[in-house]
Amino acid sequence: MGIFSSKNHLNENMLPETLPGHVAIIMDGNGRWAKKRGLPRTAGHSKGVKTFEDVVEMCFTAGVNTVTVYAFSTENWKRPDSEVQYILKLLDEYLDICVEKCLKKGIRMRIIGDRSILPAEMIQKMNDSEEKTAHLHYNLNVAINYGSRAEICHAVNSLIADGKTEITEADISSRLYTAPVGDPDLIIRTGGEIRLSNYLMWQASYAEFYFTDTLWPDFGKKDLYKAFHKFAKTHRRFGGL
Repeated sequence: MGIFSSKNHLNENMLPETLPGHVAIIMDGNGRWAKKRGLPRTAGHSKGVKTFEDVVEMCFTAGVNTVTVYAFSTENWKRPDSEVQYILKLLDEYLDICVEKCLKKGIRMRIIGDRSILPAEMIQKMNDSEEKTAHLHYNLNVAINYGSRAEICHAVNSLIADGKTEITEADISSRLYTAPVGDPDLIIRTGGEIRLSNYLMWQASYAEFYFTDTLWPDFGKKDLYKAFHKFAKTHRRFGGL
């Protein structure tokens, strides 16, 4: 009797046999998490960093090879300046911590997005992080000042600059920021919204989606495993039968 009664509970906490190789995450809900607790929005972003650390580690421990997270979008500049500056400061400070953790855990770090308008010191840290971890196995892509439309424009313009007159889908894919790691198999969005918000739109063509009302700071192992189980149950046809 005890064995059967615990079956569902065990399934919730066990990994499925089929896992996504590349998981992309839209980490939404930090501000609302803070508001619900009577805290400033910045407190939500700080808590979100801890969740980011935990979830990334859980993904790699489970057997996922690549994780891509949406840390700061090209549209986030429209937020109040005080919040923008806090997020950028948080990201800048965390780069030093993150690279050390990546080195210990065998994670290669890449920053994807338009760096041109970011502070020079931050750009240097990004370059250093990528250089120091370039030889490692797992892949962590952190999207900072990233927008999918801008990424596609950048890819096309770089091809034109190289003299390409007939541009194929493969050409564009080869110039995307994510080209070295390929397209995501699973895209997770927290916070209850059901949209991509200018995130990996080209790469998401055949990705599976998992949307949850859970706010990002509250997202944990149980939520992640639910996403994995949903992915495992999906028969991916890629346009075929």
